[in-house]
Amino acid sequence: MRRTRSQSQSIPPEPTPPVDGSAAAGARNRATTARVRTHRYLPRYAIPQEWWVMAPAMLMAVLVNGSASRSLPPFVSGICAIVAAVLAMTAPLLGRFERTRGWRGAARWIPVGIIVVLPMFLFGLAMSLWITHQPIRGWDTAPATLVMIGTLACILCSGRLPTMVSALLALWFAHAVVTLEEATMLALVIGAGVGVYISIRQLEFSRQAQAQLEQVERAQQRAELILSDYELTRQGWFWETDRRGLITYVSPTIGEIVGRTGAELLGRPFTELFVYDGHDGESQRTLHFHLNARSSFQDLRLRAATPDQEERWWSVNGLPVYDDFDNFQGFRGSGSDLTERKRSEEQASRLAHYDSLTGLANRLQMSKSLEKILNARAAEHRSCAVLLLDLDRFKQVNDTLGHPAGDALLKQVAHRLERVVEERGRVGRLGGDEFQVLIPGHHGRDKLAGLAERIIHALSEPYSIEGHRVMIGASVGIAMAPEDGVTSEAIIRNADLALYAAKDGGRGRHHFYAADLHSDAEERRQLEQDLRDALSSGGLQLFYQPIVHTASETVSGFEALLRWKHPTRGWLSPAKFVPIAEDAGIIAQIGEWALRTACHDLSRWPRNVRVAVNVSPLQFANPALPAIVTSAIASAGVSPDQLELEITESVFLNDDEGTDAMFVALKRVGVRLALDDFGTGYSSLGYLQKAPFNKIKIDQSFVRGATAKGSANAAIIASIVRLAEALGMETTAEGVETLDELDLVRGLGCSHIQGYVYDQPLTAAEARERVADGVKITASGPRSTRSLRKTVLRRVVMEHDGHVYDATVRNMSETGALIEGLWNVPEGTIFTVRLGEGQSVKAIARWCEEERVGMEFLSPVRLEEAAARPLPAPPPGVPRQASHRFG
Repeated sequence: MRRTRSQSQSIPPEPTPPVDGSAAAGARNRATTARVRTHRYLPRYAIPQEWWVMAPAMLMAVLVNGSASRSLPPFVSGICAIVAAVLAMTAPLLGRFERTRGWRGAARWIPVGIIVVLPMFLFGLAMSLWITHQPIRGWDTAPATLVMIGTLACILCSGRLPTMVSALLALWFAHAVVTLEEATMLALVIGAGVGVYISIRQLEFSRQAQAQLEQVERAQQRAELILSDYELTRQGWFWETDRRGLITYVSPTIGEIVGRTGAELLGRPFTELFVYDGHDGESQRTLHFHLNARSSFQDLRLRAATPDQEERWWSVNGLPVYDDFDNFQGFRGSGSDLTERKRSEEQASRLAHYDSLTGLANRLQMSKSLEKILNARAAEHRSCAVLLLDLDRFKQVNDTLGHPAGDALLKQVAHRLERVVEERGRVGRLGGDEFQVLIPGHHGRDKLAGLAERIIHALSEPYSIEGHRVMIGASVGIAMAPEDGVTSEAIIRNADLALYAAKDGGRGRHHFYAADLHSDAEERRQLEQDLRDALSSGGLQLFYQPIVHTASETVSGFEALLRWKHPTRGWLSPAKFVPIAEDAGIIAQIGEWALRTACHDLSRWPRNVRVAVNVSPLQFANPALPAIVTSAIASAGVSPDQLELEITESVFLNDDEGTDAMFVALKRVGVRLALDDFGTGYSSLGYLQKAPFNKIKIDQSFVRGATAKGSANAAIIASIVRLAEALGMETTAEGVETLDELDLVRGLGCSHIQGYVYDQPLTAAEARERVADGVKITASGPRSTRSLRKTVLRRVVMEHDGHVYDATVRNMSETGALIEGLWNVPEGTIFTVRLGEGQSVKAIARWCEEERVGMEFLSPVRLEEAAARPLPAPPPGVPRQASHRFG
């Protein structure tokens, strides 16, 4: 154990300054300490403070000599002795004068000559005259008194060698002058020489010692000032205890921090300066251990016992102190403020575990939380669900409003997520626009689905960002442990696959993980790579579907439709690869390629024929779109009004000045604008007041089923047509496939029609041939719409007029079926068709050709329910026909 011996045993302790935290008090304490120490080491003054003792000593010497010689001193001797005593008695006055004036150099010897040298000379003269002029009995007593007075002078002038030598020379010089003894004169000369030499050397030594002392004192004062200033900054402090652990000194600033005065702190246990903290209790216990074991300690983190619960931390060092006899005296040490450093460490820890923008847990913290659940000691505590969220159309907000607006949006999203999830689980942000929700415990799929729907609904509500109205969406992927994995990597990977499935399903929905999603993810990755190759190698194609003017039945233009013939998969639907292109970030490149290709093909058509090209919301948000359109038109050499840009309602989700400016810029180019898929988006009708559209396209979802009984689609189409006419816009009905649908939309006033009833999408060459022969076109197709048919091969039992027939269904829809196995069935014959065990339906024969019969169900049939039932058994007691010939 390292021990430190006390350095203050030979120096009297100084009074402890009051514990005062003010700067003025600190300055006063430092000045007082400096004066005390300076006076201790200043060189001694020439006149001894106790020189007045020489006066009674001289008078006593006269009395002793008179008593021994039984005589009185001569008049002159008496006068000299009295004057010498009087001068010696004035030593305190002149000594105070010397100290007050602070004489230095030769001037300091003036009071020495008056107070020391002259009295000694007069006394020596008095005693020598007494001995010389009146030799009497006892004359040898006088020299003894001279020796006695000289000895006393040496004692009083201790440490003042020049003064002592001057006093002795003056005493014996008077004796030598009176007696004129040669031996005395010689001794006086030798003594004077030796005394002067020694005095000079002593003065030199004293000067050097004084210089060294002053240098040491300056260093000590400098160190004290530095330490005092260091204490006043409150960054560091010093302390000392006795052997019982009670405070004997502590820096003044500590009193203010702990709310006590200096008098209250002195004598109190050192441990009372700190409080126990649950997080750092080990440091508190360590302090008690070191104090009891009398061992040194360093950098103990302790919390200060502040009265107002202010959190303040110190780093404390301590060293045991021992005296020269190895006795324990106590502890001495220092402390430094750790508050800011600890706050910085806590902030760094927070930044390492929490998202700096939203305050949510970050990827690392969410991963740790998931690992903690999955590694729980009890198996029943390892269940949890992970919901991965991805914001839809967030990139568009960043691109149009800027990153500060995107950051503000993320903060609002985080707030809504926490409000929906509440105490059910933990919400974290993984980065960008991706969030994660961790739900501990086992939960049913219905509850998780309900939570996911509430999250999607909450995040899809409008936002107000910097005065702009912003709307986004969210997709959610869900994976559960231990059903979908027992490691954090597996759970996150599977939740990510589920998220991709939700986005592929149309966004704005949730999806649970399923085993087949791995193959879907691999397929998606391969399709993305193939799509990039197709874009670079010319594998994409544009097909053109005619848009027909209703009144004249002439082709007014074509809509450019993107198609991709995969090298191994054949033709792929745009619904399959367009979302992949959007996620891969190449939709803008594909859109520009489609725009330039359509303009190039348009240049080969007649002047009165237009082409319509779809513009994605990402393209519309690109400020360079007007320049791209202008470049495509100029390169193809077509008129701007021949190009029609079809824009969906989703561009109005961020209804701001940028949207309005884009419409103005496009109209300045001269192109036509069409609102695509009207009525299926998220926006209100308010944008129609200011958006300069030339046409509204009625989505095919309103056309399909419009002719069915009880359908409200016809009324919706009529309303859209009247709205467009009031705004001076054209209308195009999409997806018209049957003649009855054509008659309906024509009767409702649609100005243009697009659909298979006129023609399917054509290649560029076929479209050029179509308009080369003239723009007149004729509708052709089925009279009415029939339900979607499904190819099946299923045995059924048919009953009619008490007879049972075995037959086979080749295809079936909700409203009818194609049945084989019956011949010569008259049109209008009604059967009871047993589709499965416990399921039968009435049907009427509409036609019969050889062994095939077209049956119409008198009530709709659910295909899934029929397929799930077992094959029917013939009813008991009903005769079964041996032949399949009806009748």
